[in-house]
Amino acid sequence: MPQPTRDRFDDVPRTSGRVGAHRAEAPGMNGWVVLLWSFVAALVLIIGGIFVALVMMGRITLFPEAEPSVAPTPVETGIVDTTYSVMILNATPEEGLATQMRETLLNSGWAADVVYATDSDSQDFPTTTVYYVADDDELAAIGLAGLLGGAEVQQSDVYAGLNETDQKQLAVVIGLDRSTAPPETPAE
Repeated sequence: MPQPTRDRFDDVPRTSGRVGAHRAEAPGMNGWVVLLWSFVAALVLIIGGIFVALVMMGRITLFPEAEPSVAPTPVETGIVDTTYSVMILNATPEEGLATQMRETLLNSGWAADVVYATDSDSQDFPTTTVYYVADDDELAAIGLAGLLGGAEVQQSDVYAGLNETDQKQLAVVIGLDRSTAPPETPAE
């Protein structure tokens, strides 16, 4: 076998230590830095996994759709119809409320012969209420309630027997919400 030719590197003295950058220890890479980077990487992966799971389950919406705006339903204002006869019952201990309300209706255009005011048998009715009988009378009852300053409106035929004519009728029961006098308590 032929001998290789000699070059200048054959004369370099041989040392017993390691030579070259690939054999040197990595500077600054100790165990704590590796542990810290491992912890940060694990934390990022866990938070990312939770977020993806919540998105996939539908608990988080990335791009929510705009909800269509719902127009408010119009409040029925009713109509003031002076052709109705009105029965006003004072169901409070305060005297004269039925007469005051009758005067209010007369000043609003009702004829004196179709508005009746009297005291009720009860004196502890809680809220002023306008009663109407037929479904066709609801708008007139709402209009009358608005004219009186916001009374409740209910459909009932309890007061239908008070009308002896065939004329359309509304009944107003004045409650304690319009009274300034406290209700009477029975003596023991």
